[in-house]
Amino acid sequence: MKKTMSLLLMSLIGLVGTLAWAGSAREDTVERMQKSVDVLQSIMSTPDKGIPEEVLSGAKCIVVVPNLIKGGFILGGKHGRGVASCRTPEGWSSPAFVSIGGGSWGLQIGIEGVDLVMLVMNDRGLQHLLSSKLELTGEGSVAAGPIGRHTSAGTDILLNTEVLTYSRSKGVFAGLTLEGAVVEQDNDSTRAIYGKHMMFRNILSGRASTPASADAFVKAVSDAGHQAHIAEAREDRQ
Repeated sequence: MKKTMSLLLMSLIGLVGTLAWAGSAREDTVERMQKSVDVLQSIMSTPDKGIPEEVLSGAKCIVVVPNLIKGGFILGGKHGRGVASCRTPEGWSSPAFVSIGGGSWGLQIGIEGVDLVMLVMNDRGLQHLLSSKLELTGEGSVAAGPIGRHTSAGTDILLNTEVLTYSRSKGVFAGLTLEGAVVEQDNDSTRAIYGKHMMFRNILSGRASTPASADAFVKAVSDAGHQAHIAEAREDRQ
């Protein structure tokens, strides 16, 4: 009898622990999405220093990793988490959750609050991302993105580079050198928001309904290009 009661008690403790973990994972992921919204809105409202409209309009996917350093990165660090969305015939996809690690970040130890934005620019990069494993080798696969409303970057970098990267530190945006990193699906965050495991490809291809908790992020991604167009038109009139 005592043994049975002990087993039941252990099972109950395990269930409570699992539920607590699930609740915590969901809260963390929802918070990450809100921080990603803040990053996108901030970068698009930065006069003369935002992502150029022509870059955003050509991007096939947007990946946002908020609080890169606070998320566990130092020089040569190993782990961070972010949110991604890709263009579909019906608009931007539901969010897919990514983990990113490894590589040389081109950052200095001691920098706080670095946010990362990655734009997937061509079909090759898109297919690599959809495969649930995008490796940024630096050999034509990743480059620091051009800054400013009117980019002086040639068409080669926009057409041939798989991923353009941007960072924000203390409110200032700049291109970021990011080589050797690997972007993969974050399964824990996926289950926390969708309630089950879902294939990365299915989410980013538009085959998943957007949860209510993710509406703000999808709207921020959708609004980013429109904000860039308005900012550039305003600049042209000045």
